[in-house]
Amino acid sequence: MRIIKGDACVEEGALWLAAAEPRFARALGQVGPLPLRLKPEGFGELLSAIMGQQVSIASAAAINGRLRDAGLVTEKAVAAASEEELRACGLSRQKIRYAHALANSGIDFSALRGKPTVDVIKTLTAVPGIGSWTAEIYAMFSLGHADVFASGDLALQEAARILFELPARPKEKEMRQMALDWSPWQSVAARILWAYYRVEKDREGIT
Repeated sequence: MRIIKGDACVEEGALWLAAAEPRFARALGQVGPLPLRLKPEGFGELLSAIMGQQVSIASAAAINGRLRDAGLVTEKAVAAASEEELRACGLSRQKIRYAHALANSGIDFSALRGKPTVDVIKTLTAVPGIGSWTAEIYAMFSLGHADVFASGDLALQEAARILFELPARPKEKEMRQMALDWSPWQSVAARILWAYYRVEKDREGIT
């Protein structure tokens, strides 16, 4: 199992993809060096991801800030917090349920480091509030897995449509099938497509 630990790993994957797929080589010529984008691992990162679902970036930042200020960023603290305490931080009834579910899930985050991607995703998606996209992003950026792809991500789908000149944006199942060709560097392919999406949208004047 390949683990991305630094910029050299991302560069290795980018070179492999450019050699395997000319479209990626063309995209890399437009986007420049790819970001590492590694994030912390553990309960706090997943809690933050759940808080960011279906709200603006600013709202998510405000909620996560209030949780930090209240000391509600560990399993023990969140599990013991009342609905009123969590609601005071800006959580909806649904997100209170999700926060408590994650805090009481018993996930051994240290043990996830050595697990195959499929097992990581299975473990995380068993928790209410964590879907495939969140689990895949966690495996990709918090654990550094090199061969995982967030096929349900709309930006990745749109970037693939443009780069590969597809007649329509690929659905999740089709996107997942396409990404298999980019193994063992699917997460680097995702980095290329995200960067390419930003370049294309900047060109179109869309933010």
